[in-house]
Amino acid sequence: MAMERANLLNMAKLSIKGLIESALSFGRTLDSDYPPLQQFFVVMEHCLKHGLRVKKSFLGFNKSLWGPLELVEKLCPEAAEISASVRDLPGLKTPLGRARAWLRLALMQKRLADYLRLLITRKDLLSDFYENSALMLEEEGAVIVGLLVGLNVIDANLCVKGEDLDSQVGVIDFSMYLKNDIDDYRTSILDQKNYVEELNRLGVSVAIVKLFLVISEIFLLSCVQLAIAKNNIIKLQEENQQLRSENSLILLKVTQGDVSVERDTYKQSRQGLDEMYNEAQRQLKEECQLRQDVENELVVQVSMKQEMELAMKLLEKDIHEKQDTLIGLRHQLDEVKAINVEMYQKMQSSDDEMKKKNNMISRLEEKTNQITATMKQLEQRLQEAERHRTSAEEGTRRFKLDFANKADSLQQLETDLKIEREWRQTLQNDLDRERDTVSQLSTEALQINGLKKEFHRLQDENIQLKTICEDQEQALEELGSKLSESKMKIEDIKEANKALQGGQVWLKDKEASHCKLCEKEFSISRRKHHCRNCGEIFCNSCSDNELPLPASPKPVRVCDTCHALLLQRCSSNPT
Repeated sequence: MAMERANLLNMAKLSIKGLIESALSFGRTLDSDYPPLQQFFVVMEHCLKHGLRVKKSFLGFNKSLWGPLELVEKLCPEAAEISASVRDLPGLKTPLGRARAWLRLALMQKRLADYLRLLITRKDLLSDFYENSALMLEEEGAVIVGLLVGLNVIDANLCVKGEDLDSQVGVIDFSMYLKNDIDDYRTSILDQKNYVEELNRLGVSVAIVKLFLVISEIFLLSCVQLAIAKNNIIKLQEENQQLRSENSLILLKVTQGDVSVERDTYKQSRQGLDEMYNEAQRQLKEECQLRQDVENELVVQVSMKQEMELAMKLLEKDIHEKQDTLIGLRHQLDEVKAINVEMYQKMQSSDDEMKKKNNMISRLEEKTNQITATMKQLEQRLQEAERHRTSAEEGTRRFKLDFANKADSLQQLETDLKIEREWRQTLQNDLDRERDTVSQLSTEALQINGLKKEFHRLQDENIQLKTICEDQEQALEELGSKLSESKMKIEDIKEANKALQGGQVWLKDKEASHCKLCEKEFSISRRKHHCRNCGEIFCNSCSDNELPLPASPKPVRVCDTCHALLLQRCSSNPT
């Protein structure tokens, strides 16, 4: 496969160079019957067929060029016009015929090199149609695309509609390339084109590649004009030689009497030839001067390219520095996110504990309600016992009065008294039991009151946690806004670093845990701020001042001490 690619690359070079040479001598407008142009299409067909995958269909196995060429309209919208024209041609029945018609239309548009360049850059799409070692997927394909740029100086006038492209046999005629009369300057031009295309493939800036392509086009046109002028000079010299030979023959044939007439004719023709020769020499000098100007412009463009490369290197260095700063900011953002996640987890755990305590409180409230209902029942029973006791005492009092009045019924009263005492003793026992129950209920009520106090305390803790969480969320939102503004403050930080390099010490964030003035500890809500004058770290309340510094014309953050010192200095020195 490597040998086939090398052979096809050599044939493409010979075909393109031969086509350009013959077009310079024949005329830059070519038609379909021109043999070098036909051989060029045959060679391009073999190059595009190399490594093409075999597609299996219901009619058998075939290799179709139309598949990869049809992808160009997806990559470049300008190619959709020629693809639609190919599909609309009535005489084409095979995919190979459509591919041949597409190549001819692209050449007439002078966009064949551009379309194939877009195609070889998408190797992920070409891998579906070509093998891994195919010419279109290797370096030789990029070289051939670079050679095709030289065909933009040729105007092709091809009739695709009436031509039979389905049944043509693509055989390369090697007899056309046996001569070796290629000029060195054309080879250098094509090598320069190949070099530019290689730079484009390797990812060099598109603006530089386009600039080199424009310079190469100008240089190629100047070379073409120079070759045309040389061809004109050669033709004039041949005509001059022919006239001289005819003059010598005329001198031998004519008589002595006609010599004067012939001499006058010769002088006139010689004068005209000399004028034509001088005009050709003048054109040659102008073309040489134009070529020198183009070479000087090329040198200037090369110097501009070097300056652009230097500027690109400086820009890449600046980009790397900004990327390092962004990486540091991303690390800080990750730390803040981790703290936020931790606080969120703690809030969830506190919410779970609060739910458990709320469930316990609800159960205790239910038990308290039950105990209060039981206490109410016991109080009712106690009131009934008191009523029974008062009624018993009233009966005893009445009984004593009756005992004093009725002595004769003493025996009966004594028995009734015993019964009354026994009943009173039972009531006293019931009263004692009820008092014990009331004491137990009172202790349970005290426990319920303690649980209520604990519930209120937990509610207060929950409110405090919610306020802390809201403060932390507000601090996180402020920190996110500050992080979004950090890109805008990169230049301020650089200017502060320049000012710090003059003798100031820029304290690191990790070395400070408390404010320099108020000695308060830093946290998420109390963030760290550098003083742009002294480099120390303060809290927001101790550094909420802005003044312009010599290293920074616009106002920057300074601490209270530096603010007072700078104001005193400005008042003492008005200038």
